[in-house]
Amino acid sequence: MCVFETQTNALGLSPENPNSVGNPPLKIIYISHLHPPPGANTQNIGGMQTVSSQLLSHLSQRSDLSVYPLLLESPWQGTERRTLRFLLRLYRTLPALIQREQADVLLFASMVTASLAVLLEPRVSIPMVTINHGQDVTISGLLYQQWVPKIFHHLQGVISVSSATQAASIERGLDPAKSFVLPNGINIQPRPYHPERSRQFIQAEFNLNLEGKYLLLSVGRQVQRKGHAWFIAEVLPKIQHPVIYLLIGQGKEFKRLHGLRAQAQHPEQIVLAGKTSRALLQQAYDAADLFIMPNIPVRGDMEGFGVVILEANEARTPVIASDLEGIKDVVQNGINGYKVPPLNPSLFAKTIDEVLGNKFSFLCESAYEWVTQHCGWPSVCEQYVQVLQKVRESHQS
Repeated sequence: MCVFETQTNALGLSPENPNSVGNPPLKIIYISHLHPPPGANTQNIGGMQTVSSQLLSHLSQRSDLSVYPLLLESPWQGTERRTLRFLLRLYRTLPALIQREQADVLLFASMVTASLAVLLEPRVSIPMVTINHGQDVTISGLLYQQWVPKIFHHLQGVISVSSATQAASIERGLDPAKSFVLPNGINIQPRPYHPERSRQFIQAEFNLNLEGKYLLLSVGRQVQRKGHAWFIAEVLPKIQHPVIYLLIGQGKEFKRLHGLRAQAQHPEQIVLAGKTSRALLQQAYDAADLFIMPNIPVRGDMEGFGVVILEANEARTPVIASDLEGIKDVVQNGINGYKVPPLNPSLFAKTIDEVLGNKFSFLCESAYEWVTQHCGWPSVCEQYVQVLQKVRESHQS
């Protein structure tokens, strides 16, 4: 479903609110083509959609902001035509809307919507800022890569979700003076945590026997850069501890993973769950002993951040991940997991064995403490507000 204008705009300040005295709210027009449809199963949408939804929610809750969202609400798949219509309509209507709302800043949720900046700059007088996620910067295609530097040139601020994404942007012409790095956030709410009960649930759901075995978990789109096929073929046979490897998600490599499972020496070790409900995914996070993110380098593609790492850490599940791209910023060695040089199967397996054998209990609590202290949306949202205010002040000076 395409919803051009979702007017939940926002929590403007009333005259009775003392915060409004001498300090008018920052007025933001937020533009996203990545918003999940109402009632969407949040486990079957992409990380960029999750970030867009949660960021908008937390910005809209602040009393010092007025947020006017313009959203394309549609599934991740098949959005190309809807997105084009969405952008064309924005091009026609945004200048008048900005004037009517007396907006202070435009915030684009990705480089796709930020492409409008090239055409809009002569027609608007407020600063334009985008968030970029990695893949929306590095995606292959000569025409797109020629367009990326032009987008950067016409923006007044670029928020990258990781240092790797920032570096990829600067390589493509972004002025470092316009560049900021802010992490993605996660909704952290008190909830019951019963890992043993969750293990029983997973055993029953997939007809498994986890007695005396460790549960390894990967979550996400099953595409080449995620490294799931590499892990099954190269790493899993080298792990010494008894393990079950559960993969949740689908993608272009789903059939290939089924083929690798059929060829594996111990196919019962590998569970390909496909898409799941939110409830089942949460049970898997709670039940897992380690979260596995075995990414491999793929030209024209990259891991911008890795929100699933935060979700796993929130469930007290440490991560073993490839030391690659945006993952570098998220995994803190010895705190919420460990990073391993990419494409090193022996070291990857050895690290898993060492953590399971010696460091598991400590990492579980350490991972939870780290994610709650550093990655909750209220903290991340505050950083967004500071960047937007800085860009507005710089634009006005």
